Amino acid sequence: MNGRIRVRDALAAAEAGGKILVKGWVRTVRAGKEITFLAVNDGSCMANLQVVVEPGLANYQQVSHLSTGSALVARGVLRESPAAGQRYELAAGEIQIVGTADETYPLQKKRHSFEYLRTIAHLRPRTNTFGAVFRVRSSLAQAIHRFFAERGFLYVHTPIITANDCEGAGELFRVTTLNMAKPPLDRGEVDYSGDFFAQATGLTVSGQLEGELFAQTFSDIYTFGPTFRAENSNTARHAAEFWMIEPEMAFADLLADAALAEEFLKFLCRHVLDNCTEDMNFFNDQIDNGLLQRIEAVASSSFAVMEYTEAIDHLKKATVPFAFPVEWGLDLQSEHERYITEQVVGGPVFLINYPRDIKAFYMRQNDDGRTVAAMDLLVPKVGEIIGGSQREERLDLLLERMGQLGINEEGLWWYLDSRRWGSCPHAGFGLGFERLLMYLTGMENIRDVIPFPRTPRHAEF
Repeated sequence: MNGRIRVRDALAAAEAGGKILVKGWVRTVRAGKEITFLAVNDGSCMANLQVVVEPGLANYQQVSHLSTGSALVARGVLRESPAAGQRYELAAGEIQIVGTADETYPLQKKRHSFEYLRTIAHLRPRTNTFGAVFRVRSSLAQAIHRFFAERGFLYVHTPIITANDCEGAGELFRVTTLNMAKPPLDRGEVDYSGDFFAQATGLTVSGQLEGELFAQTFSDIYTFGPTFRAENSNTARHAAEFWMIEPEMAFADLLADAALAEEFLKFLCRHVLDNCTEDMNFFNDQIDNGLLQRIEAVASSSFAVMEYTEAIDHLKKATVPFAFPVEWGLDLQSEHERYITEQVVGGPVFLINYPRDIKAFYMRQNDDGRTVAAMDLLVPKVGEIIGGSQREERLDLLLERMGQLGINEEGLWWYLDSRRWGSCPHAGFGLGFERLLMYLTGMENIRDVIPFPRTPRHAEF
């Protein structure tokens, strides 16, 4: 007998008759005097392997009394199954009970709410839904690295601890070794000069600024790592800890940025359709009917491009009511974005050239004096999924904009240096990994696409 085989591979075997060994956890037990059926899963796929145990087994009584959640090793012969819905089953010749689970095991054979499962996040991967979520998450992460590697992008590990707030929103988690019960003060303010880094530091909200520096040496780079935002929000779309994919390209303008974003999203849509078939069919059937059709449409479509100003005109002419006001100069809300992509365009669309005053300091100023070269990719059902811009490469205009917003030049001296020596047009975008997962799986809460969610008042596990 060869070594351990995954349940996925056992179920996909070319033929029956071989002796195999599987290791996994019991999903269900159907026990009788003459025969016991165990459904065993090892996380490699959605489907279970039925293990058939007969009274001749030395420890039959123990096995027939196993509970859901128990861990075991099963050896036997893979044979064709007479039951409908399964091609093979394992006729057990030996069962080794590795770890039992008693009647208090919280995952029983019934439907549990997502809210309840968040309270036992250490166990929820054993359910069908979350097994599918985290298999897709793993596959997508690998596909992201493959996409950029195939196109010659350098992978950069940007800092998690930072002294700058990329977005200027002031939502950093503080990193400090000071005594918080009695911090040193200077004129009523916390004095960070005696802190570990001798200045105020926090967890990063973005790797973009450091990524820009590397792009101006390696041309095309990307970051993919954890980011943090101390935003006191309990919505289904916000988490305090999340992962971001942020490519940056030198010698690139806004339209080149949009072209990469389109190619990237289509690649990832096609990846899950082609490589995560079983799990994606589950999401389509159990979570979001029409999911596969919608993703296929995005993967096959050509993305439109629309000016922000034109989008405002469409919204003002809309015959449907909006909860939030529509005026030039205001940021768009999800209801506006969905109207544009679903009702006006009927597919994915890049909105470009947003008002300068609602965008970050680093975005390139357009010649009209009131807009910047920013772009958001909107998709049906979700609205914005990717945000990016061409960066301001002109030192004088960047300094002017930072002065208008009260951004301290000294704290970003290294960033400004990149505009002094060999500056060039460059552009990039950010894609929240969890937002992407929500879109591709149909899951509606960000807490349900990350293993252990961090939200206000919740940092368990």
